[in-house]
Amino acid sequence: MSDQTTLVAVVLVALLAVAPATAAASGGGAATVQTEPADAGSLQTQTTCEFPVTETDVTGTEVTISERPERVTTLQPSAAQTMWEIGGRDQVVGVSKFATYLDGAGEWTNISTGGFGGASIEKVVGTEPDLVLAPNAVQEGTVESLRDAGLTVFKFEQAANITDVREKTTLIGKLTGNCAGATAANAWMDANVEAAREATADVERPTVLYPLSGGFVVGEETFITQMIRAAGGENVFRGEITGYQEVNDEVVLTSEPDVVVFGDTTTYLSGEQPYDQLAAVQNNRTVVVNTDWLNQPAPRSVVFAVRNLSTGVAPNATSDVAFSARDEVTVETETPTQTAVASTETGEPTETTTETPGFGAVIALVAVAVAGLLGRRRD
Repeated sequence: MSDQTTLVAVVLVALLAVAPATAAASGGGAATVQTEPADAGSLQTQTTCEFPVTETDVTGTEVTISERPERVTTLQPSAAQTMWEIGGRDQVVGVSKFATYLDGAGEWTNISTGGFGGASIEKVVGTEPDLVLAPNAVQEGTVESLRDAGLTVFKFEQAANITDVREKTTLIGKLTGNCAGATAANAWMDANVEAAREATADVERPTVLYPLSGGFVVGEETFITQMIRAAGGENVFRGEITGYQEVNDEVVLTSEPDVVVFGDTTTYLSGEQPYDQLAAVQNNRTVVVNTDWLNQPAPRSVVFAVRNLSTGVAPNATSDVAFSARDEVTVETETPTQTAVASTETGEPTETTTETPGFGAVIALVAVAVAGLLGRRRD
């Protein structure tokens, strides 16, 4: 990929907006999930938080956190959503403007600046954070400037698959002292993804195209493609395109997908070339899913994206699937989960219960129209 294309892709990543709105029906049936699914990384089993903790981030920097951070600022919506899901919302003091859909986000400082939602160094510093969470879309210069200002910043790797989403969630739990909450959120995500995978294991898989604005498409080695596969489809560019790449009209037309997936903010593409010339579009073989369910690498987004993709990509196979609500998933642990905060009397971590928290109130959809050359992707 050229430097110019890379820069365009970075801008595309930064355009992520609000996250999921009202969820689809959760379905019935409780699910019990082990803390270590078959494809989980080693971080998945972490249910005990201990401080100090030292982890190396994607910049190669060893980040040490001496005690549970009381003030956390998130620079992209996926990190904010993850904190909300793992029980860390009360620690959050700053969010990007595209995370304001979250319940209670109005109480947090909006640290964004500019049309693309970049982070204002001054605003971030003003939140006086103990820890700044920077998803991969955050530019290196921003991270360096925040570190120069004396802040502790952890930048995450790009999520290439659902396992990466799971491990990122676990790592955020570890860094913020919400290990039990991260394990519970991952268990909920795993239960729903596995339910879809089992239901679609033997189906004839239609090829799926997911176009982004600006001529970009989603290729292999992305968590989005894994969600499509779990839902019963196969990326039409399998073996041809990896990551998020800009392609010309001829590539789109010759791909001849069986199904085209549109985000709810990019449905206008169905009426524009080259997509309006695809047989799938002309025959109404399209699926529309909330853009942020598709684009944010965080547990709730994965759950809702897989559910909704499956109903459109493999409706016959998944019509009777009992997808699990958050409070229907329990986490089996052999030892009591501990918090990361040491008791002031003993110096030892204090115990908490292992009950999985309920999902809470359903979030109302905040529709955000993003103008500009490129569409929203992911952070």
